[in-house]
Order: sequence, then C-alpha cells, then structure tokens
Amino acid sequence: MVMVAACATGPVKLPDEITPAELIQRGQEASDRNRYNQALQYYQALLDRNPTNIDLVCAAEYEIAFIHYKQKKYDMAKTEFNVLLERYNSPDQELLPQQFKKLSNIVLERITEKEKKPVKPAKEKKTA
Repeated sequence: MVMVAACATGPVKLPDEITPAELIQRGQEASDRNRYNQALQYYQALLDRNPTNIDLVCAAEYEIAFIHYKQKKYDMAKTEFNVLLERYNSPDQELLPQQFKKLSNIVLERITEKEKKPVKPAKEKKTA
C-alpha cells in the first residue's frame, strides 16, 4: 500500500490498484464532507500517478485549486487557477478539457469580487 503525505487528518491509505475514477470519486466525497485535507490527498495522488494524462492532470489541478478557494485561501487558489489556465495558452489547447478553463475563470471572477467587497467595520458598543 502507498501512503500519501500526511495532513491534519492523517494520511489516506491508497491501494496501488485504485483507479483514477475512484480517486476522483473519493476526493469529491471527502470535499463534500468538508474533509479538505483528505480530498487534497486524493487529488494529489491522482496527479502523482497520472503525470502524462493531461485530462486527469487538469482535473486534479482544478480540484486542488477549488478546495483552496473553498478554504478561503484565495491567494493560493488564484495562483493555482492561473497555473492551470497557462496550460490553455499552448498550440494544443484544443486537446485540453475545456470545462476546467471555463470553471477556473468563473472562480477567479468570484475571488476578485470577494476581494473588492469592503470590510464591514465592527459595531461599536453603546455605553450608558
């Protein structure tokens, strides 16, 4: 068995024979349950085990960036989304899964909107 790097929730044990589809499914299930560290381990394993499958690489990179967005780690997420989008600036961009380009741009717009919102000042306590 292979163990993925430890996170706050501990390492996830992954059998060598687990398929990419199973890694994605488990990552999604963990993310849906707000178990982001586990989800990140599944998507990192997907990347590590499939470095030449561009569809899986794009999927894993998108999901990792989206988890960081959900965790409100906006700077990290922006960097990761932009790295992913750079893949689409190549002569072979038509061969890449287009949904991740579209979704990355949507999330980047949301981050920009969140960063533009003014911070509400704390309410002052009235003294008697």
